[in-house]
Order: sequence, then C-alpha cells, then structure tokens
Amino acid sequence: MTEPEQCPSGTATLPLFPLQTVLLPGTHLPLHIFEPRYRQLTADLVTGTVPEHEFGVVALRAPLVREVSGLDHVYSVGCSTILREAKRLPDGRYDVVTKAARRFRLRELHRASAPYLMAVVDWLPDDAVPTTAESTAHQLAKVARAAHERYCEAAWHADDWHPPHDDADLGELAYQLAADCLLPLEDRQLLLEETHPLRRLRIVCRLLTREAGFLETLGAVPLPPTELATFTKPADLN
Repeated sequence: MTEPEQCPSGTATLPLFPLQTVLLPGTHLPLHIFEPRYRQLTADLVTGTVPEHEFGVVALRAPLVREVSGLDHVYSVGCSTILREAKRLPDGRYDVVTKAARRFRLRELHRASAPYLMAVVDWLPDDAVPTTAESTAHQLAKVARAAHERYCEAAWHADDWHPPHDDADLGELAYQLAADCLLPLEDRQLLLEETHPLRRLRIVCRLLTREAGFLETLGAVPLPPTELATFTKPADLN
C-alpha cells in the first residue's frame, strides 16, 4: 500500500468520520463499525473506491452532538487515517484498524455527495525547524522524554508502556509521547493544532508534568490502555 505524503500542502476531499476523540498522527485507531453509512465507507475503503484508503477524523465539540450539520459542530483541525485491517462480521458490521497519517484544516462539509459525510480540507504541514535550533530541539526532546517517563511510571505497570525510539522524528515525537497518556480531549486537540515541532514538545512536556503531578498527589492510577479500551467507545459506535 502506498503511503500518502506526510507533509503535504494543497487541498483535498476526504470522507469524514466525527468522533469523540482526537486522533494524533502516527497513532493507531481501532474501530467497531455498525452504522450503515460507515459500513458503506468501510466497504469503499476496502475496495479502493476511496483513494489511498484514507479518511479524515475530527473531534466533536460537544458529546451530545449526534449529527454533524455544520463546521461549528466539530473542531476545525483533524487528522487523516489509513485503513490497515478490516474484518467483516457476519451481520455486516466491521472491525477495523487504522493508522493516523496527516493533519488537515476543514474548509467545507458536504452531506449530499456520498452516503457519508465528505469534507474539503487543506493539508496542514509543520513549520520548518531552523538548523540553528538543533541544540534547543535536543534539550526539549530530552526534557519531554523525562516528563513522559515520570507520567508513565506513575500511571502504568512497567509492561504497559514504552518510550519512543531514540531516533524518533522530531516532528512526531510529541505525538508519540502523548499516545501512552490519558490527556483530556482539549489537550490532545491543542497538540494536534500546533504546527511548530518545538512548541509542540514544550506543550506535551507541560501537559505530562501536570498530569504526573495529579497522579502522584492523588495516589491513584487510571486503567491501563488495554483495559480502558473495553470501557470507552467513540461516537457513533456501539
């Protein structure tokens, strides 16, 4: 399967899947698809009717929104995701796994052009990091990794988390650090919308330091990600 360009520019049209979650680039998203329009979307992704097996995910602004009819119902910045696995169940539902790819900003929504919601989007590339900032980037990455380690040691058992690889890309590092952590939707959206890799590292460092402090003060830990998944479901999924 051909990978889409990771830092694209320009405009595209994507199928859109609004959820009660923020999808960060590089992370995996398992979904159980039951609603007819999203069954059709999954079928179109499987057959290649949808180019590059790619669709967009945006977070709902309010959990009670059941039908997106305008841009004010969702956050303006979302992330595309690529279908990796799809299993069709006997009753027509699907279990799928996708991998998040590239960010976009919503321009328009179209409800009548397909059985599912479509969107016109502008791809949202990162700002360039000047070569003169290499020392700053290295130090920020070190501090952010330390904040991630502190959070995970407070939250999980040793085998429930792992640090990003030492050679992780600077632009993706903040997303990888946040992937193991239970951050509020608004915080994850803040990370998604930030286009400068160094500012994004500062943000994730601040967020993880804050959350680790909460955990240590309260003396309580959240459920591990593997167990939490059985208790939480995105919007439109039952």
